[in-house]
Amino acid sequence: MIDITPSIRIDESEIQLDFIRASGPGGQNINKVATAVQLRFDVGNSPSLPDDVRQRLVMQAGKRMTADGVLIIEARRFRTQGRNRQDALDRLVAMLRAAAQKPRHRRPTAATPASKEQRLENKRRRGQIKRLRRPVAPSED
Repeated sequence: MIDITPSIRIDESEIQLDFIRASGPGGQNINKVATAVQLRFDVGNSPSLPDDVRQRLVMQAGKRMTADGVLIIEARRFRTQGRNRQDALDRLVAMLRAAAQKPRHRRPTAATPASKEQRLENKRRRGQIKRLRRPVAPSED
């Protein structure tokens, strides 16, 4: 079991890890060993996630979420399979923790009378500058 929050725990059987060949540093070893990790987590069918956390995770995941509701995280930062595996799991836990936090309710605020007056004064000043740039009409003398 992977602890996300005190109330959310993910069973390791819900996570599928596939090892693939990675690009980048590694010399000739890169052609022989599959060190990159592709983690798959079925968000849509996971019994461990509450509905509100599931919805926030889908919004947060963006392109990493497939049409079937599967979250895919690829880790290829390190040269070893073990470190990439741990990196993928850490990133999954971080995403789940971020989705578990409820967003703060925003209270709309109104502009103060002083800020409204200052905005209008700035508009008047800017308009005066633009009026002074106009060509002067010839005087009729």
